[in-house]
Amino acid sequence: MSRVPRSVFFLLFTVSGFAGLIYESIWSHYLKLFLGHAAYAQTLVLALFMGGMAIGSWLCSRWSQGWRNLLRGYAAAEALIGLAAFLFHPLFVAATDAAYASILPALGGEVPAALFKWTLAGVLILPQSVLLGMTFPLMSAGLIRRYPEAPGETLAMLYFTNSFGAAIGVLASGFVLIEALGLPGTVQVAGAMNLVLAAAVWLLARDAEPPLAARAAARGEASGDHRLFLAVALLTGAASFVFEIGWIRMLSLVLGSSTHSFELMLSAFILGIACGGYWVRKRIDSIADPVRFLGIVLTVMGLLALATLPLYGQMFGLMRAVIQALARTDAGYALFLVSSHGIALAVMFPATFCAGMTLPLITYALLRGGQGEKAIGAVYSANTLGSILGVFFAAHVGLPFLGLKGLIACGAALDAGLGLALLWRIAEARRLRTVAAALSLICFAAVLFAVQLDPYKMASGVFRHGDLYTTREAAMIMHRDGKTTTVSLMDFGTDRSLRTNGKSDGAVNMDPKGARVSDEVTMTLTAAIPLAYRPDALAAAVIGIGTGLTTHTLLGSSTLRSVETIEIEPAMAEASKLFAPRNSNAFADPRSRIAFDDAKSFFSTHNRKYDIIISEPSNPWVSGVSSLFTSEFYRMARRHLNGDGILVQWFQMYEIDASLIASVLRALGETFPDYAVYASTGSDLLIVAGEARTLARPLADILATMPGVARELRRVHVNSMQDIEVRRIGGKRSLAPMFASYDVPANSDYYPYLDLHAAKYRFLHQSADQLTGLLSYSVPVVALLEGRKSVSVDAKSEGQEYLEALEVARRAAYARDYLLSPKPPEPVAIPRQFQKDLELVRARVIECRDVGRSDIWFHSLYELARTLNPMLSADESKAVWDRIERAPCSSQATPEERQWIGLMRAVGERSAPDMARLAEALLQKTSDLPGGHRSYLIATGMAGYLAQGKRAEAGALWDRYPADVDRLGDVGLRLLHAHAFAIGQ
Repeated sequence: MSRVPRSVFFLLFTVSGFAGLIYESIWSHYLKLFLGHAAYAQTLVLALFMGGMAIGSWLCSRWSQGWRNLLRGYAAAEALIGLAAFLFHPLFVAATDAAYASILPALGGEVPAALFKWTLAGVLILPQSVLLGMTFPLMSAGLIRRYPEAPGETLAMLYFTNSFGAAIGVLASGFVLIEALGLPGTVQVAGAMNLVLAAAVWLLARDAEPPLAARAAARGEASGDHRLFLAVALLTGAASFVFEIGWIRMLSLVLGSSTHSFELMLSAFILGIACGGYWVRKRIDSIADPVRFLGIVLTVMGLLALATLPLYGQMFGLMRAVIQALARTDAGYALFLVSSHGIALAVMFPATFCAGMTLPLITYALLRGGQGEKAIGAVYSANTLGSILGVFFAAHVGLPFLGLKGLIACGAALDAGLGLALLWRIAEARRLRTVAAALSLICFAAVLFAVQLDPYKMASGVFRHGDLYTTREAAMIMHRDGKTTTVSLMDFGTDRSLRTNGKSDGAVNMDPKGARVSDEVTMTLTAAIPLAYRPDALAAAVIGIGTGLTTHTLLGSSTLRSVETIEIEPAMAEASKLFAPRNSNAFADPRSRIAFDDAKSFFSTHNRKYDIIISEPSNPWVSGVSSLFTSEFYRMARRHLNGDGILVQWFQMYEIDASLIASVLRALGETFPDYAVYASTGSDLLIVAGEARTLARPLADILATMPGVARELRRVHVNSMQDIEVRRIGGKRSLAPMFASYDVPANSDYYPYLDLHAAKYRFLHQSADQLTGLLSYSVPVVALLEGRKSVSVDAKSEGQEYLEALEVARRAAYARDYLLSPKPPEPVAIPRQFQKDLELVRARVIECRDVGRSDIWFHSLYELARTLNPMLSADESKAVWDRIERAPCSSQATPEERQWIGLMRAVGERSAPDMARLAEALLQKTSDLPGGHRSYLIATGMAGYLAQGKRAEAGALWDRYPADVDRLGDVGLRLLHAHAFAIGQ
């Protein structure tokens, strides 16, 4: 029989590990889309996957000894896995669509629906998981049959190569493949690799394998207790997953809880395992007593895992140094990722290095003990089953009841205890076991009593700005490790902040007389705006409880019969209660119900319909959250809305890029006939989506008809409906072409554009606040495109500290009164230059005092027009421009200046024909104007043409003056360009 070098099979098994990790990651992602991201769902998804692998390896332990060519069996398994990969996405989509559309609604109950969903999930991934579980035992036993000289080295090398491939696979899929190909394409790439791998192994393994000769156990070797070693494999597998879950939660508070951070942590964990297998490969066959060596490794692993608790506190300072040292650039982000991987390795690598030796050692000990090749599958099956137990324990017992410190200490005690138990069985190791036991007791006592995890550091979100809080900056009210996130509640003196995994998810000033914080404005308007569209709403659902203020405000409506708040993390609700009495309705009103579940799972299982659904989740860079901003989520939400129901979607404008908002709005626009975008503050968007007829209705005056809601609105300085309407940026008709101009795909569960890029823009500190610039853009382009009237506000309006457009509107109202009133009003917080412009125009144009040269007052008039025209109604603007044009001294202006005044008047009165005509005339004769003036003329002319439906003329105007336009930097010109060239239409 010709012998192929073992190294060829090792290389091929690296590819298998690469593909296998892709399956584990992406199958889990798919199933969570269907089953949800709640803690029980995450653990059951892992149970399905790991349980299938355990079954596969157990089947090998029972049947493989009778197979003549295990490598060809391995090739067949890989081929079937590859074929299943090509079928997985279409089958998943067809099955889940059918489930949502017809099966789940017909089941008529929560329990039948849940049972059906879990059964379907098992059908979708269990067969492939069983096949994956067979790959390691088949390859290991096949190679040991063919190369019996060094079975321990073969086991260790296969463990190394498979784990190393997996460590590379998690990075390649997360950072390269998913972005390039989406989830379906990435699975298919893995499937193609499996098929090529299967063909290669099939060709290389032509000859039958000689049977593995069972050997008698040598004296002193592991011949006695087969069950003991399987128990060790099971329990150390449980401990390893306890560590994985605990460390990932701990490091999420240092690195951030984005998907990319999770991928870096998982890669570091697997890489440590791989290196441990590699280190032991040349030593394992020469170890005189594998049981003694395994006992030492397990004891050391437990102590090294315990040592991560004191080490952990130093990682916050290290991350602060990284954040403060790096520039907010693409290169800086790359270094941030490298540094994050390094921090993860510093915490995980020592203990996982030991973990990488355990399975090869246990399997080798059983082989030496005469158990034969069935030991390979049995050990792998026991270890995988232990992983399932570890996941359930960590998520449902360890984190909520023991906390992070207790969870890691528990896992460390399990490993160290296993090691000591093995050493205790060896008669010759009395001194060693005594020293090991004493050292373990000392280390555990020192760490448990002397080491405390600092909740202030853990709640700081150091990965964002490099801040580390102490008792000097805040008081910690609550800190709890929940099943899905770590929740903290902190008082900063001026406000009380609710924080998840170190980032703020809402803040409220608890002093009733204190200044409002921006989050209160957003949370109150998130409830108030949908009530203004649907004052007759009877049923509402809120995704994410946060501070509870949105639910509380909704319940200010006496018409609503029920408000269901869906929260994935119970600890969040416990923290939210501590905002009382500010959110008292959320917990005291009998119409309020809080359900702890994933939103998608809740909706699909309960199959209820609502008049209002509010989606107010955490930031989209948080792993899993971006699935609440996808086309698939919006289709599901629409299925659960009544005929005139509306969806309200919160979205941030800080630490984000406009292209990501465009991706989300494209996804929303594919599902809903219409939407309207509001700016609650300069950092937050509220998007209302529904039927066109619903969004076309005038807003109901909820301040007059809903006293409970009105009280909350006035607390955040929203004193009239005009204060809400002035926040409206635009609707689908006007904004969709601009969002299409960013040339990004609609955000999807299967092509997760938002999830892939959000963490980067968080690091870069990018902002999409240019979108709110449309509210006060010098030409009212949105109002002209939509044919809507502008809404003016009172000169004494409040709340402008959180939205620049409100301040501009206040100045415009003041300027209107200043120019029209016989006695000018007193200026209150008016910028000096703005006041000077007003005084100059009133004195020299209206009152004809000291007229002098017109160019002195003309510039002031131009600057005032840029503020007045977009913020006043057409009638108010007409009154102002009538006053200016009828002033006797206006006749002293040059013909060109009179044209400019006519143009500015046309903009204020929304006279589209005059806007286009005068802008064209001024552009043709003017060559020495500043660039800003020429851009203003182009924007005015294009808006005038487009308002008349003359798209070709608007495009021609753009093309005539390419040097004078900045489509990327000027949000108004970008919008006009998109309409002129019919982008996305």
